Amino acid sequence: MSNSALSPLPSADRPDVAARLRDALLGASFTADGLLELLGAPAYAALARSEVVPALRATRGDTPLETLVRLFLLQQPVPHARVADVLPVDACLEAGWLTGIGGDEVAATVDIRPYGGPDGEDWFIVSDLGCAVGGAGGIGSRDEGVVLGVGGASTTLAGITVRTPVAAALDLGTGSGIQALHAARHATRVTATDLNPRALHTTALTLALSGAPAADLREGSLFEPIAADETYDLIVSNPPFVISPGARLTYRDGGMGGDDLCRTLVQQAGDRLTEGGYAQFLANWQHVEGEDWQDRLRSWVPRGCDAWIVQREVQDVTQYAELWLRDAGDHRSDPVEYQARYDAWLDEFEARKVRSVGFGWITLRKTGAAEPSVTVEEWPHSIEQPLGEAVRAHFDRVDYLRATDDAALLAGHFELAAEVVQEQVGLPGAEDPEHVVLRQHRGMRRATKVDTVGAGFAGVCDGTLSAGRILDAIAQLVGEDPVLLRDRTPAQIRLLVEQGFLNPVA
Repeated sequence: MSNSALSPLPSADRPDVAARLRDALLGASFTADGLLELLGAPAYAALARSEVVPALRATRGDTPLETLVRLFLLQQPVPHARVADVLPVDACLEAGWLTGIGGDEVAATVDIRPYGGPDGEDWFIVSDLGCAVGGAGGIGSRDEGVVLGVGGASTTLAGITVRTPVAAALDLGTGSGIQALHAARHATRVTATDLNPRALHTTALTLALSGAPAADLREGSLFEPIAADETYDLIVSNPPFVISPGARLTYRDGGMGGDDLCRTLVQQAGDRLTEGGYAQFLANWQHVEGEDWQDRLRSWVPRGCDAWIVQREVQDVTQYAELWLRDAGDHRSDPVEYQARYDAWLDEFEARKVRSVGFGWITLRKTGAAEPSVTVEEWPHSIEQPLGEAVRAHFDRVDYLRATDDAALLAGHFELAAEVVQEQVGLPGAEDPEHVVLRQHRGMRRATKVDTVGAGFAGVCDGTLSAGRILDAIAQLVGEDPVLLRDRTPAQIRLLVEQGFLNPVA
């Protein structure tokens, strides 16, 4: 099916109408908070799963907010006269936000979803009808050019992105524009690219309706629309990372074999970053028989970049195929066709000797260091979003440890990070614990085993005494040679700094 089968989009050249529509939506409390109050938590959560029945039941009245929910979220026709009480209906019809039906009713041409910004902003994400929630329930099977709204991947990437003020940001594969919208808060100039021209048009609508500055919109694949000498302080991408046989659905299938699209994106990003700039991606990668997956990812990191790669989830090839077949609604199609598509996925994986597929985050930072730091780890445990500040702090600690030898480390001062607790693990009634665990309740929420010296050291780190003086005091308490203790403890201090339990004091 071609893009022409999709309904025409509103005009992106009528900012005046978008501003009037925005004012009307806000005036009726058509916001994330307003929806939660109207619908209640269960119906609101169901809407995020593309289940509309609870919301239909909760909007049987005729208040302005109920009218807007039925119009823009539930895609129900609404009497023209009713809408005229809430919106500038004639202007919205003229600009294409609404369309007339049967003479006395109007319907929305796009899905408009309220979205709360990180500082309480009331934003609106525009997407194709019925596509506000990324990928759920067979949305993509209707048309290859469909533009999805906000899914879990979108919010994950927005949450892990480093949010320092920058001159130039690039949202590569912008979709409905959520990453560009976030970037507009802290970037002087935002460029957004997409292979799908419909996505670029939708991004323009999202930015206009959210009251954000317009972005520089460019059509093309990966870095093709970017000039060779253009560099950015921040690059973000939630690419079409699904590893699939063929490229049936534009919004998710990259069109390259295996995980080549993600690898290419990461490898090409290094030359597009300014010194100290960040590139942050979501990605899938193959776990190939006879190959270490961590080595595979290390080979992707471009020269001159530090990297922090976190694997959040692994699925075997059958789970992975079923997930994305359901995403496209193939499980509702003809059983013979479904089985054939399932077979094709397994054939593809078998040919590539793929046993499972990993999902996670890749962050690059351009560095002038002689020996860049590459950290690849598996962390399937819970985290605290937003994580952008924790990502920035990780690379600050990388810089510190790289520039600090053991003598300087022992002369340095440290503070215990906020909300770190100590747990002692052992058999009930035992006199001494088998081991001591330090646990974070912020950021990555890490836990690490330490010995009694490490626990004692961390416990007294408040920035006043140098590490060496603390160790000398501990040596006196436990009756150990202070020279030997100074020799063997820096490795443990480095680990606690690396993982964010201790922060260097300037």
